[in-house]
Amino acid sequence: MRRSERRLMRFVERHRLWDAARSQAAAEVIARIEAEGLDSIRLAFPDQHGILRGKTVLAGEIAGALQNGVSVTSTLLLKDTAHRTVFPVWSAGAGIGLREVEGAADFLLLPDPATFRVLPWVQGTGWMLCDAYYADGREVPFATRRLCRELLGRVAQAGYDMVVGLEVEFHLFRLLDAKEAPEHAGQPGEAPEVALLSQGYQYLTELRFDQMEPALDVLRHHLTALGLKLRSMEVEYGPSQVEFTFRAGDAMQAADDMVLFRSAAKQIARRHGYHATFMCRPRIPNAMSSGWHLHQSLSPRAGGGNAFVPEGKEALSPLGMRWLGGLLAEARAAAAFTTPTINGYKRYRPHSLAPDRAIWGRDNRGAMLRVLGGPGDAATRIENRVGEPAANPYLYVGVQAACGLAGLEEGLDPGPCADAPYETEAPALPATLAEALDALDVSGRLRAAFGDAFVEYWLRLKRAEIARFNLDVSEWEQREYFSLF
Repeated sequence: MRRSERRLMRFVERHRLWDAARSQAAAEVIARIEAEGLDSIRLAFPDQHGILRGKTVLAGEIAGALQNGVSVTSTLLLKDTAHRTVFPVWSAGAGIGLREVEGAADFLLLPDPATFRVLPWVQGTGWMLCDAYYADGREVPFATRRLCRELLGRVAQAGYDMVVGLEVEFHLFRLLDAKEAPEHAGQPGEAPEVALLSQGYQYLTELRFDQMEPALDVLRHHLTALGLKLRSMEVEYGPSQVEFTFRAGDAMQAADDMVLFRSAAKQIARRHGYHATFMCRPRIPNAMSSGWHLHQSLSPRAGGGNAFVPEGKEALSPLGMRWLGGLLAEARAAAAFTTPTINGYKRYRPHSLAPDRAIWGRDNRGAMLRVLGGPGDAATRIENRVGEPAANPYLYVGVQAACGLAGLEEGLDPGPCADAPYETEAPALPATLAEALDALDVSGRLRAAFGDAFVEYWLRLKRAEIARFNLDVSEWEQREYFSLF
């Protein structure tokens, strides 16, 4: 093929990125957009924090975007949670050895047609998740959706599909003041002022649910129209706190669904005068911490079923016990991905329905890993209660795969179950994000799974966040020292 002809080829053809099935899916998306008369398509990329970023293209441009991608600045990969660029993009390799991101150069977002949805709360608008590519056809190495897909691929190579169920707690408030005056802007801007939808502390009472039902029904209507497999909506223990659960399914699909659910819930709530937050412990009087419990099991690729179902009186099959052992062995290091914010570590405390140490138990909500089911129960699974709802879904799911695989390959023993999880001797979970990052730094297993380059990138990104936090004078410090000294 002559060079001039190669330049004219579309990006996906030039780099042989799609098979026939993917090309057919793209053609079906274009036809659906035309048939439904959509005006615009949001192309969304999940960044390192699991926040959706991207561009919106007009419907007439979507065919070109599906074949050639859309360009965005590579600094999207280099920002902390305040949207500040942490890495020196004007220096050689941008400080992380990546020539491709020097000078805030572009990379391409290539839509995944399998993720196409019509947004029910926005008129005439479609939506697709995107994967990130360099101009030479290589996937961007630090894109977390790619990392998750790769780690789940290793589970598949071992002969299994990972099955995941989502159980997500979050807060839903009435929005009083969005703080949109110019003086409220910043990096980050001032938090909105909110009011409660319920007082809380009446766990699962129908009265409190009915008080929140108008807001919850708005979410239910749009989320189910979006195609998300919502199972239940529950009023949680704390004021204005709720929990949504979803049907179990393919692990990669669960990660995609979680990133869409979080973004959709916030958008829908805002359009109806509410504020949804997945922050673990909001600075609201009497607020309770929110967790994200990740249910997981393995299904044999040959024959299906549930590989965790035990025989006799055991809690899990031998394979399930080894997977459990891997989750425990790397619990401290994995916290850097399952609980990636400074705020999230305020949840780890004893006697609080949240874990404080790396331990497992049978149907025990005080344990980090709660084993559910048993002999003859097709729903036998491990519930990991360690995560916060602000975690990047691709890193949370991915690190479960990495740890579980280590357990399988090394035959790791989880030890006996704990009937008293807050009293049993076991390694303590990290007390701070800094402690979790230090554990990740020295974890040979997770460095092997994620690669040294990604681990170093993540450590630098999150340590920059901690450095900003440490420079800020808190209200606690002002109250503690200003009058005393």
